[in-house]
Amino acid sequence: MNEPYVRGLQDVDEKQIAVVGGKGAHLGRLSRIDGIVVPAGFCVTTDAYRQVVAQAPSIEDGLDQLSRVNPDDREAVRTLSAQIRRTVEEIAIPDDLAGAITRALARFGEQAAYAVRSSATAEDLPTASFAGQQDTYLNVMGPTAILEHVSRCWASLFTERAVTYRQRNGIDHRTVHMAVVVQRMVFPDAAGILFTADPVTGNRKVATVDAGFGLGEALVSGLVNPDVFKVRDGEIVAKAIAAKQRAVHALPAGGTQEVAIDLQRQEQPALTDAQVVRLVDIGRRIEAHFGSPQDIEWCLVDDAFQIVQSRPITTLFPIPQAGDQENHVYVSVGHQQMMTDPMRPLGLSMWKLTAMVAMHEAGGRLFVDVTPRLASSASRAGLLDLMGKGDPLVRDALETVLDNEDFVPSPPDTSPGGPSARAASDPIATDPATVTELIERSQASLAALERDIRTKSGPALFDFLLEAFEEHKRVLSDPLSIQVIMAGMEATWWLNDKLQEWLGEKNAADTLTLSAPDNVTSEMGLALLDVADVIRPHPEVVSFLQGVEDEGFLDELTKLAGGSEAREAIEAYLDQYGMRCVGEIDITRPRWRERPTTLVPVILDNVRNFEPGAAERRFEQGRLKAREKEQDVLSRLRALPDGDRKADETQRMIDRVRTFIGYREYPKYNIISRYFVYKQALLTEAERLVQASVLSEREDIFYLTFQELHDVVRTHQVDGRLVQQREDAYRSYRALTPPRVLTSDGEALTGAYRRDDVPADALVGLPVSAGTVEGRARVILDMADADLEAGDILVTTFTDPSWSPLFVAVAGLVTEVGGLMTHGAVIAREYGLPAVVGVEQATRRIRDGQRIRVHGTDGYVEILP
Repeated sequence: MNEPYVRGLQDVDEKQIAVVGGKGAHLGRLSRIDGIVVPAGFCVTTDAYRQVVAQAPSIEDGLDQLSRVNPDDREAVRTLSAQIRRTVEEIAIPDDLAGAITRALARFGEQAAYAVRSSATAEDLPTASFAGQQDTYLNVMGPTAILEHVSRCWASLFTERAVTYRQRNGIDHRTVHMAVVVQRMVFPDAAGILFTADPVTGNRKVATVDAGFGLGEALVSGLVNPDVFKVRDGEIVAKAIAAKQRAVHALPAGGTQEVAIDLQRQEQPALTDAQVVRLVDIGRRIEAHFGSPQDIEWCLVDDAFQIVQSRPITTLFPIPQAGDQENHVYVSVGHQQMMTDPMRPLGLSMWKLTAMVAMHEAGGRLFVDVTPRLASSASRAGLLDLMGKGDPLVRDALETVLDNEDFVPSPPDTSPGGPSARAASDPIATDPATVTELIERSQASLAALERDIRTKSGPALFDFLLEAFEEHKRVLSDPLSIQVIMAGMEATWWLNDKLQEWLGEKNAADTLTLSAPDNVTSEMGLALLDVADVIRPHPEVVSFLQGVEDEGFLDELTKLAGGSEAREAIEAYLDQYGMRCVGEIDITRPRWRERPTTLVPVILDNVRNFEPGAAERRFEQGRLKAREKEQDVLSRLRALPDGDRKADETQRMIDRVRTFIGYREYPKYNIISRYFVYKQALLTEAERLVQASVLSEREDIFYLTFQELHDVVRTHQVDGRLVQQREDAYRSYRALTPPRVLTSDGEALTGAYRRDDVPADALVGLPVSAGTVEGRARVILDMADADLEAGDILVTTFTDPSWSPLFVAVAGLVTEVGGLMTHGAVIAREYGLPAVVGVEQATRRIRDGQRIRVHGTDGYVEILP
């Protein structure tokens, strides 16, 4: 069957998504898999949809209005989408189209019962399933009813949920068209859903079967709880049989109805164990055919399975490619770097080329394979100790993996072990000159890079950069630098451990490290207060900044009274810190120097919320508070048995932590400074490629790896389709939440705190900066949206160093990602902000404007009435 407007399912495949939609294309391909039974039927093509909607120009106007509506404005979306649906349903189907559909019905039985199912061109795709977004109608009988329900399917392209889903996935409404699948109705004994990977844990080796009596609508609509079976390696490893009190059955005259299940049948399984295993085997064949885990709708008729739909499971986090069949355990790099957003290909490849350890990509994120260290009894304890000190959730997730002894065996290990987390460095003298020397070394290396790269272009630039990456890694791996970092961390751990043991005081190092010297990240936040001091006396400049949208605003400042001084202050700040930005480990992210408007809301907050001289006062207050804490601690220690020895040891450790802890932030500053130099050189090459008509725009290079870009510069040839595919993939990765720990089976683990010492309704996290504060929660996902008042508490997903300028204006901090020594925690302690990090889904569970109480010492957050 192949005539205008109608295609038989046997005649279509995935190359025809634009003609028959995602569902139709999948069903067509399914119907040609050996041993897979798909109900017979046909597709009404997207050409039919286009012909119909072309009769109503008002639809185009409605789409214009929808494109301008915020997806969060539910009332506007609801009203506009309802108008478009009504318009579509009211359009009469042209005679030639109605005739084509009626002739197709005659081939399969004109008076038979059918399922009429929407099949949009943006549906059942590898990156967006659109499950349940459009409509399906069951047990439709007679040509008139079928034509009516075809119209309803077309209209369902504009249900409120479908419109919102497209908007959130960045899909233009005009690019999506609707086909309709018409299939012979199946009247099953049982029906349900098969996931060929566990949809909860992500484990690719565990299939999950949901089953109920009658039509699958009872499960999909939530009318009944299904029987649930889990199958691994051909065996049922878990099952739960539900009391299935209701089912949905087809009516003889068309349509469906709910019916009660006989009491004696309610707790009987809908499938036998043998049927479950057979169904999973069918699912594995479908999965192998499509090349990815599938969400499969099935029906059981007379002990035979029929497949009525198969779509990719788009919510699973991808697995790094290991190139072998061995078990692997991966730890997220993003959770350590405080940047869990996806990175573009150039960013991923550049970070891998400059990293000190091998990294693996998945879902636009980077992971480190820790399997060898976990498998070794010599290094396992050190790894768990180090991970636990940074982020207890990572340690808990790793221990969960280790609880399955078969996954990472722990054989006797007689080889010399690596150093433990605390013995990674030999002792060094507590000398501030050491830090000064390290900073000077880094600055000299950066200056040489800036000088030497100026003369490099074309393929020679890439050869130079590969050498520069080796220098980059040499600077990072400087043994003295590592010793200083470890010395600061070890002194922090020592003070917290010993002062809790001796004085019963939690997290004493938080106060003792206030206003520590040489912390470039905290200096960055304070420096923006100084910028505000320059701007505050000039009302015309303040007024101008309140309306700034264009990135060229600095040039306009000089036309205003006080504008030259304001511009000079902002330029000086950008000279020092303009290489920074949110998500800065991704070289493709726009830097402050490239997008200075990002800083304007923070500057204005500082103008409004602070008095002149706030930076100096704040630093001095922190220094004095740390000094008072030091004297208090030493005095109390001397009153203890053996107090002089304890006080002397503590004094040495306080001196040590204040000497070295600030340097902890400098290596990252140096990395990002070098990255900006690399980026500017690569963008200059990209501009040449645009001028040569090799690239459409210079940002296209962000979707190429470093080596691919090298090849493009060398050959002046680029695959435009690859750039588009990478851009689409990046967009899809943004919808994924990366796990802290991921296994090669696909199991995604986030870890748990397993604490019973917090209030029942509290949000549990990791205490990283002591103190308790109560205030208004400001849930901010983009630094450019900052609008803070004194006393506000910042709630966000993660805070890399670029968020530090906001820290000076808030009273407390709550993040979803973080650890004891990550940047946000270090700066929170530096500024004396009570902070709790690693609070799962904090930005969803806390609403903007709610009053909350942050317990930075004990590690939990209370939402107040």
